[in-house]
Amino acid sequence: MTPLLPTASVLPTPACGPVPAAATPAAAATRREVVGSVHSWDLSTGVDGPGTRFVTFLSGCPLTCLYCHNPDTWRMRDGKRTTADEIVAEARKYTRFIAAAGGGTTISGGEPLLQPVFTGELLNRFKHELGLHTALDTSGFLGVRATDALLRDTDLVLLDIKSWDPATYRKVTGRPLQPTLDFARRLADLGKEVHVRFVLVPGLTDDPANVDGVAAFAASLGNVTRVDVLPFHKLGEAKWQALGRPFVLHDTPAPTAEQTAAARSIFESHGLRAV
Repeated sequence: MTPLLPTASVLPTPACGPVPAAATPAAAATRREVVGSVHSWDLSTGVDGPGTRFVTFLSGCPLTCLYCHNPDTWRMRDGKRTTADEIVAEARKYTRFIAAAGGGTTISGGEPLLQPVFTGELLNRFKHELGLHTALDTSGFLGVRATDALLRDTDLVLLDIKSWDPATYRKVTGRPLQPTLDFARRLADLGKEVHVRFVLVPGLTDDPANVDGVAAFAASLGNVTRVDVLPFHKLGEAKWQALGRPFVLHDTPAPTAEQTAAARSIFESHGLRAV
Protein backbone atom coordinates (compact mmCIF):
# COMPACT_ATOMS: atom_id res chain seq x y z
CA MET A 1 0.00 0.00 0.00
CA THR A 2 1.38 3.42 -0.96
CA PRO A 3 1.92 5.47 2.23
CA LEU A 4 0.12 8.76 2.75
CA LEU A 5 2.64 11.46 1.97
CA PRO A 6 2.75 15.12 3.04
CA THR A 7 -0.25 17.01 1.81
CA ALA A 8 1.38 20.15 0.43
CA SER A 9 4.45 22.28 0.72
CA VAL A 10 5.29 25.94 0.44
CA LEU A 11 8.15 27.83 -1.09
CA PRO A 12 9.69 30.60 1.04
CA THR A 13 9.41 34.18 -0.12
CA PRO A 14 12.89 35.52 -0.97
CA ALA A 15 14.12 37.71 1.88
CA CYS A 16 15.26 40.45 -0.49
CA GLY A 17 12.02 40.69 -2.42
CA PRO A 18 8.63 42.21 -1.63
CA VAL A 19 6.09 40.12 0.24
CA PRO A 20 3.15 39.37 -2.09
CA ALA A 21 -0.40 40.19 -1.13
CA ALA A 22 -1.88 37.47 1.09
CA ALA A 23 -5.09 36.91 -0.85
CA THR A 24 -5.78 33.20 -0.46
CA PRO A 25 -6.13 30.96 2.63
CA ALA A 26 -2.71 29.31 2.67
CA ALA A 27 -0.91 32.41 1.41
CA ALA A 28 -2.64 34.49 4.06
CA ALA A 29 -1.56 32.10 6.79
CA THR A 30 2.01 31.48 5.66
CA ARG A 31 2.83 34.38 3.34
CA ARG A 32 4.46 31.76 1.13
CA GLU A 33 3.65 30.26 -2.23
CA VAL A 34 1.79 26.95 -2.05
CA VAL A 35 3.17 24.02 -4.03
CA GLY A 36 1.54 20.69 -4.85
CA SER A 37 2.21 17.52 -6.78
CA VAL A 38 0.39 17.72 -10.12
CA HIS A 39 -0.04 14.94 -12.65
CA SER A 40 -1.53 17.03 -15.47
CA TRP A 41 -4.29 19.38 -16.48
CA ASP A 42 -6.80 19.26 -19.33
CA LEU A 43 -9.96 20.77 -20.77
CA SER A 44 -12.90 18.40 -20.44
CA THR A 45 -16.55 18.43 -21.44
CA GLY A 46 -19.33 16.40 -19.89
CA VAL A 47 -17.48 14.06 -17.53
CA ASP A 48 -15.95 16.24 -14.81
CA GLY A 49 -18.90 18.46 -13.96
CA PRO A 50 -21.23 20.72 -15.94
CA GLY A 51 -20.05 22.39 -19.13
CA THR A 52 -16.50 22.69 -20.37
CA ARG A 53 -14.06 22.56 -17.48
CA PHE A 54 -10.43 23.17 -16.69
CA VAL A 55 -9.47 20.00 -14.81
CA THR A 56 -6.38 19.74 -12.63
CA PHE A 57 -5.30 16.17 -11.90
CA LEU A 58 -3.28 15.91 -8.70
CA SER A 59 -0.92 13.05 -7.91
CA GLY A 60 -1.31 10.71 -4.97
CA CYS A 61 -4.21 8.48 -3.93
CA PRO A 62 -4.78 6.30 -0.84
CA LEU A 63 -7.09 3.95 -2.79
CA THR A 64 -5.97 1.22 -5.19
CA CYS A 65 -9.15 0.67 -7.18
CA LEU A 66 -9.13 -2.47 -9.31
CA TYR A 67 -10.56 -0.60 -12.31
CA CYS A 68 -8.60 2.64 -11.92
CA HIS A 69 -7.86 4.10 -15.35
CA ASN A 70 -5.15 6.40 -13.97
CA PRO A 71 -2.88 4.17 -11.83
CA ASP A 72 -0.05 6.49 -12.81
CA THR A 73 -1.54 9.05 -10.39
CA TRP A 74 -1.32 6.83 -7.30
CA ARG A 75 2.08 8.03 -6.04
CA MET A 76 2.50 11.66 -5.11
CA ARG A 77 6.22 11.55 -5.79
CA ASP A 78 5.56 10.79 -9.46
CA GLY A 79 3.84 14.14 -9.99
CA LYS A 80 5.43 17.45 -10.92
CA ARG A 81 5.96 20.00 -8.17
CA THR A 82 3.84 22.90 -9.34
CA THR A 83 2.83 26.19 -7.75
CA ALA A 84 -0.73 27.36 -7.39
CA ASP A 85 0.29 30.44 -9.39
CA GLU A 86 1.26 28.25 -12.35
CA ILE A 87 -2.06 26.40 -12.38
CA VAL A 88 -4.13 29.56 -11.96
CA ALA A 89 -2.18 31.27 -14.76
CA GLU A 90 -2.89 28.32 -17.06
CA ALA A 91 -6.60 28.29 -16.20
CA ARG A 92 -6.82 32.05 -16.72
CA LYS A 93 -6.11 31.56 -20.43
CA TYR A 94 -9.43 29.75 -20.84
CA THR A 95 -11.77 31.61 -18.49
CA ARG A 96 -13.73 33.45 -21.19
CA PHE A 97 -14.20 30.27 -23.20
CA ILE A 98 -15.18 28.28 -20.10
CA ALA A 99 -17.67 30.93 -18.98
CA ALA A 100 -19.25 31.04 -22.43
CA ALA A 101 -19.60 27.24 -22.35
CA GLY A 102 -21.30 27.27 -18.95
CA GLY A 103 -18.44 25.39 -17.34
CA GLY A 104 -15.93 25.85 -14.58
CA THR A 105 -12.99 24.10 -13.00
CA THR A 106 -12.56 20.73 -11.31
CA ILE A 107 -9.85 19.42 -8.99
CA SER A 108 -9.41 15.69 -9.58
CA GLY A 109 -6.70 13.10 -9.27
CA GLY A 110 -5.54 10.85 -7.87
CA GLU A 111 -7.21 12.13 -4.71
CA PRO A 112 -7.27 15.91 -4.21
CA LEU A 113 -7.82 15.64 -0.46
CA LEU A 114 -4.43 13.98 -0.08
CA GLN A 115 -3.19 17.56 -0.70
CA PRO A 116 -5.87 19.63 1.09
CA VAL A 117 -3.82 22.83 1.43
CA PHE A 118 -2.97 22.93 -2.26
CA THR A 119 -6.51 21.90 -3.23
CA GLY A 120 -8.04 24.56 -1.00
CA GLU A 121 -5.74 27.20 -2.42
CA LEU A 122 -6.71 26.33 -6.00
CA LEU A 123 -10.44 26.20 -5.25
CA ASN A 124 -10.32 29.57 -3.53
CA ARG A 125 -8.42 31.26 -6.32
CA PHE A 126 -10.47 29.66 -9.09
CA LYS A 127 -13.68 30.82 -7.42
CA HIS A 128 -12.76 34.28 -6.15
CA GLU A 129 -9.96 35.35 -8.46
CA LEU A 130 -11.18 33.84 -11.75
CA GLY A 131 -14.91 33.72 -10.98
CA LEU A 132 -15.26 30.08 -12.01
CA HIS A 133 -17.70 27.43 -10.83
CA THR A 134 -15.68 24.95 -8.75
CA ALA A 135 -15.96 21.18 -8.36
CA LEU A 136 -14.10 18.68 -6.20
CA ASP A 137 -13.79 15.12 -7.52
CA THR A 138 -13.14 12.79 -4.57
CA SER A 139 -13.65 9.31 -3.18
CA GLY A 140 -14.50 10.89 0.17
CA PHE A 141 -12.11 8.56 1.99
CA LEU A 142 -10.07 11.55 3.18
CA GLY A 143 -13.10 13.76 3.76
CA VAL A 144 -11.93 14.63 7.26
CA ARG A 145 -9.10 16.57 5.62
CA ALA A 146 -11.52 18.91 3.86
CA THR A 147 -11.83 22.02 5.99
CA ASP A 148 -15.03 24.02 6.13
CA ALA A 149 -13.18 26.80 4.29
CA LEU A 150 -12.24 24.41 1.47
CA LEU A 151 -15.84 23.26 1.16
CA ARG A 152 -17.16 26.83 1.18
CA ASP A 153 -15.11 27.40 -1.97
CA THR A 154 -16.49 24.21 -3.55
CA ASP A 155 -19.70 24.63 -5.53
CA LEU A 156 -20.11 20.95 -6.38
CA VAL A 157 -18.71 17.67 -5.05
CA LEU A 158 -18.36 14.72 -7.42
CA LEU A 159 -18.46 11.88 -4.90
CA ASP A 160 -17.46 8.35 -5.84
CA ILE A 161 -19.44 5.74 -3.91
CA LYS A 162 -17.93 2.58 -5.28
CA SER A 163 -20.06 0.04 -3.42
CA TRP A 164 -22.63 -0.22 -0.64
CA ASP A 165 -21.41 -3.58 0.58
CA PRO A 166 -18.36 -2.94 2.83
CA ALA A 167 -16.61 -6.17 1.78
CA THR A 168 -17.00 -5.32 -1.91
CA TYR A 169 -15.85 -1.77 -1.28
CA ARG A 170 -12.68 -3.02 0.38
CA LYS A 171 -12.12 -5.53 -2.43
CA VAL A 172 -12.45 -2.76 -5.02
CA THR A 173 -10.44 -0.06 -3.24
CA GLY A 174 -8.32 -1.67 -0.53
CA ARG A 175 -9.93 0.69 1.99
CA PRO A 176 -13.02 0.80 4.27
CA LEU A 177 -16.32 2.32 3.14
CA GLN A 178 -17.34 4.20 6.29
CA PRO A 179 -15.22 7.37 5.81
CA THR A 180 -16.94 8.00 2.46
CA LEU A 181 -20.39 7.64 4.03
CA ASP A 182 -19.42 9.97 6.87
CA PHE A 183 -18.19 12.59 4.40
CA ALA A 184 -21.38 12.26 2.35
CA ARG A 185 -23.48 12.95 5.45
CA ARG A 186 -21.33 15.94 6.31
CA LEU A 187 -21.86 17.36 2.82
CA ALA A 188 -25.60 16.86 3.26
CA ASP A 189 -25.54 18.70 6.58
CA LEU A 190 -23.76 21.58 4.85
CA GLY A 191 -26.28 21.59 2.00
CA LYS A 192 -23.48 21.10 -0.52
CA GLU A 193 -24.58 19.97 -3.99
CA VAL A 194 -23.36 16.45 -4.78
CA HIS A 195 -23.20 14.33 -7.91
CA VAL A 196 -22.70 10.66 -7.02
CA ARG A 197 -20.55 8.51 -9.27
CA PHE A 198 -20.99 4.74 -9.32
CA VAL A 199 -18.93 2.44 -11.52
CA LEU A 200 -20.90 -0.59 -12.70
CA VAL A 201 -18.62 -3.65 -12.87
CA PRO A 202 -20.19 -6.96 -13.90
CA GLY A 203 -19.64 -9.59 -11.25
CA LEU A 204 -18.26 -7.07 -8.78
CA THR A 205 -20.53 -4.08 -8.09
CA ASP A 206 -23.59 -4.89 -10.20
CA ASP A 207 -25.56 -6.96 -7.70
CA PRO A 208 -29.03 -5.30 -7.57
CA ALA A 209 -28.93 -5.23 -3.77
CA ASN A 210 -25.59 -3.42 -3.88
CA VAL A 211 -26.85 -0.87 -6.40
CA ASP A 212 -30.04 -0.40 -4.38
CA GLY A 213 -28.01 0.23 -1.24
CA VAL A 214 -26.06 3.04 -2.90
CA ALA A 215 -29.27 4.44 -4.37
CA ALA A 216 -31.18 4.41 -1.08
CA PHE A 217 -28.30 6.08 0.75
CA ALA A 218 -27.88 8.76 -1.92
CA ALA A 219 -31.60 9.49 -1.92
CA SER A 220 -31.62 9.80 1.87
CA LEU A 221 -29.11 12.65 1.80
CA GLY A 222 -31.33 15.19 0.09
CA ASN A 223 -28.49 17.01 -1.69
CA VAL A 224 -27.70 14.58 -4.54
CA THR A 225 -28.84 16.20 -7.76
CA ARG A 226 -27.41 13.66 -10.19
CA VAL A 227 -26.04 10.11 -10.30
CA ASP A 228 -23.57 9.06 -12.97
CA VAL A 229 -23.72 5.31 -13.56
CA LEU A 230 -20.37 4.72 -15.24
CA PRO A 231 -19.96 1.48 -17.20
CA PHE A 232 -16.73 -0.32 -16.40
CA HIS A 233 -14.11 -0.14 -19.16
CA LYS A 234 -10.53 -1.30 -19.63
CA LEU A 235 -9.08 1.81 -21.27
CA GLY A 236 -6.47 2.12 -18.54
CA GLU A 237 -5.20 -1.45 -18.79
CA ALA A 238 -2.17 -0.41 -20.84
CA LYS A 239 -1.09 1.90 -18.01
CA TRP A 240 -1.25 -1.00 -15.56
CA GLN A 241 0.91 -3.05 -17.88
CA ALA A 242 3.40 -0.21 -18.31
CA LEU A 243 3.69 0.05 -14.52
CA GLY A 244 4.22 -3.70 -14.20
CA ARG A 245 0.99 -4.16 -12.24
CA PRO A 246 -1.45 -7.02 -12.88
CA PHE A 247 -4.84 -5.85 -14.12
CA VAL A 248 -7.04 -8.37 -12.34
CA LEU A 249 -10.18 -7.33 -14.23
CA HIS A 250 -8.63 -8.23 -17.58
CA ASP A 251 -11.30 -10.85 -18.28
CA THR A 252 -14.22 -8.80 -16.93
CA PRO A 253 -16.57 -7.65 -19.70
CA ALA A 254 -18.01 -4.18 -19.94
CA PRO A 255 -21.66 -4.08 -18.85
CA THR A 256 -24.23 -4.28 -21.59
CA ALA A 257 -26.53 -1.39 -22.37
CA GLU A 258 -29.32 -3.36 -20.74
CA GLN A 259 -27.32 -3.89 -17.53
CA THR A 260 -26.43 -0.22 -17.37
CA ALA A 261 -30.05 0.81 -17.95
CA ALA A 262 -31.19 -1.56 -15.21
CA ALA A 263 -28.78 0.01 -12.73
CA ARG A 264 -29.92 3.50 -13.68
CA SER A 265 -33.54 2.45 -13.19
CA ILE A 266 -32.75 1.41 -9.61
CA PHE A 267 -31.44 4.89 -8.85
CA GLU A 268 -34.44 6.44 -10.58
CA SER A 269 -36.79 4.29 -8.47
CA HIS A 270 -35.46 6.21 -5.47
CA GLY A 271 -36.31 9.55 -7.08
CA LEU A 272 -32.80 10.30 -8.28
CA ARG A 273 -31.75 11.62 -11.67
CA ALA A 274 -29.47 8.98 -13.16
CA VAL A 275 -27.46 9.37 -16.35
